[in-house]
Amino acid sequence: MKKLILAIGLGMAAQVSFAQTKDSAAYSFSLQQAIDYAMKNQVSVQNAVIDERIAQKKVNEIMGAGLPQINASFDLKNFIEVPTTVLPNFVSPSVYAALVQAGAAPYDEEKMSPEGYAPLEAKFGTKYQATAGLDASQLLFSGEYFLGLKASKVFVELSERSTQRTRIEAAAAVSKAYYTVLINEERMKLMDANISRLKKAFDDTKALNENGFVEKIDVDRLSVAYNNLLVEQEKINRLLKLGTYFLKYQMGMPINANLTLSDKLEDVKFDALSNVDAQKFDYEKRVDYNLFTVQYKLAKLDLKRQRFSYLPTAVAYGSLSGSAQRNDFDIFDTKKSWYPTALVGGKVTMPIFSGLARNARNQQAKLAVMKAENNLEMIKQAIDLELASTTASLQNAASSLAIQKKNIETAEEVYRVSKIKFEQGVGSNLEMITAETTLKESQTNYFSALFDAMVSKIDFDKANGTLIK
Repeated sequence: MKKLILAIGLGMAAQVSFAQTKDSAAYSFSLQQAIDYAMKNQVSVQNAVIDERIAQKKVNEIMGAGLPQINASFDLKNFIEVPTTVLPNFVSPSVYAALVQAGAAPYDEEKMSPEGYAPLEAKFGTKYQATAGLDASQLLFSGEYFLGLKASKVFVELSERSTQRTRIEAAAAVSKAYYTVLINEERMKLMDANISRLKKAFDDTKALNENGFVEKIDVDRLSVAYNNLLVEQEKINRLLKLGTYFLKYQMGMPINANLTLSDKLEDVKFDALSNVDAQKFDYEKRVDYNLFTVQYKLAKLDLKRQRFSYLPTAVAYGSLSGSAQRNDFDIFDTKKSWYPTALVGGKVTMPIFSGLARNARNQQAKLAVMKAENNLEMIKQAIDLELASTTASLQNAASSLAIQKKNIETAEEVYRVSKIKFEQGVGSNLEMITAETTLKESQTNYFSALFDAMVSKIDFDKANGTLIK
């Protein structure tokens, strides 16, 4: 028993160890690799793929309705009381009266007719009856069926487009989360550099104060600035961890996995066309347009289906069955007879008048086609607007980013000069701290502009249908 418990314990420990190893696996991903990972592991994408497979199975279901339908049946009856059948009495009154006197026929005065007749009550059948059968049918022609089958295949296409849209949304979410982590990593690097620089200035100023060259207030000012940077560093560190967790969530990656990003911010290009020519844009590159196109196809097929509902439906069928009738429960006695029945036939159903219901459905289908056409024009206009909007946003974001980058360079130079002036005794400590604050603000503005540029680029690529390669 002890050995069994020990074996179970070792087995559980091995499973836990394997789970921890799997969850804490190490990954080094570029943005494209992160997107590829999400395409396989994100739950929304997985569910979209499952919906696509369900749509395909729906086609198979509809196809099955046009294939031969074969059913087997077995019916067993036990008559506790055999049914009685009442027949008119065909025996003459004189003969029937003699049969009554002889006790060969029942006599019931209430049932006697004025002519002296009484109905004959007879029980036909046996106590046990069984029927075994095999039925088959085949649809020969149905306009609605063939149009429905074609529509179901278009429905699969609609499901595929929906899956593609889910993939695009997932790619956009992963991209934004990925760039957020990269930006926070860059912010952390600059913050570390700022802290190191200010720490050196603080140490130098403190040494000067100890030697009587500067006042204590100068040391205190640098101490406050230094402590503020430490607090800011902690905030950025928390944002970096949170951003990494969010990226893993968007990718469908275990939260304990070790993820590092291999792309660099300097490799990202923010080029956008100076103008958008909607006349030359290929709307087929946009999954939104394709979705409306498929819906338009479905509306047209539904209109055809309504028109085909005026056509006849033809079905061929056949049946083979056998029955057994017994007074004793020996239905399965092979020595006793079963009585066969076999037939084949065909049926044609021709709709003639349905109270104008079919005409109303036909008019509804026509209006649905008109609505689908309007939606196609609407999505084209929406795409044109989105193209112009995202292009302008990316151009503005790129321009703002370039300006903020120059501001950082200027602020760094101002800080360098003010620090030299302070060290040489021709500048004040307050001037240096002001330059430090300005540099930090310019860095914050730069990263804000950088994030806006990243988001604008993702929206731009999404609008042009180039987000997923």
